[in-house]
Amino acid sequence: MDVILLERVDNLGGIGDKVTVKPGYGRNFLIPQGKATLATSANLAAFEERRAELEAKAEAEISAARARAEAVENLTVTIRTNVGAEGKLFGSIGPLDIAEAATEAGVPVERSEVRLADGPIRIEGEHTVDIHLYTDLTVPMKVIVEAEE
Repeated sequence: MDVILLERVDNLGGIGDKVTVKPGYGRNFLIPQGKATLATSANLAAFEERRAELEAKAEAEISAARARAEAVENLTVTIRTNVGAEGKLFGSIGPLDIAEAATEAGVPVERSEVRLADGPIRIEGEHTVDIHLYTDLTVPMKVIVEAEE
């Protein structure tokens, strides 16, 4: 299935690229989400008319993401929780906990933006977590897990 991308998609292409994808991916994800349209001659002509508008929208999103990235890079979040004698947590710290702590610290972060490469945090100490703000923009954030007093 050939589609025209209306916005940047990870591992696929940028705005205006004509790409071939599997039919299910196109029908069930790209087209309903507004990320692509079928590559017909009528849609191609309509896209060329809207190209400047779509590129301006994408540039605005990128600049907003870069502004958030500066705030996230300088942020250190401290999470207090129950910790055992050997430094292991009773439970774990997941993306939702980190997103809530960052939002309370004044930088709004969504749960879906938090990337934990090694899974949930299960030990006390300082950890680095990736925050995925835009297609090509991922910034590190420091998370400190401390024992509750």
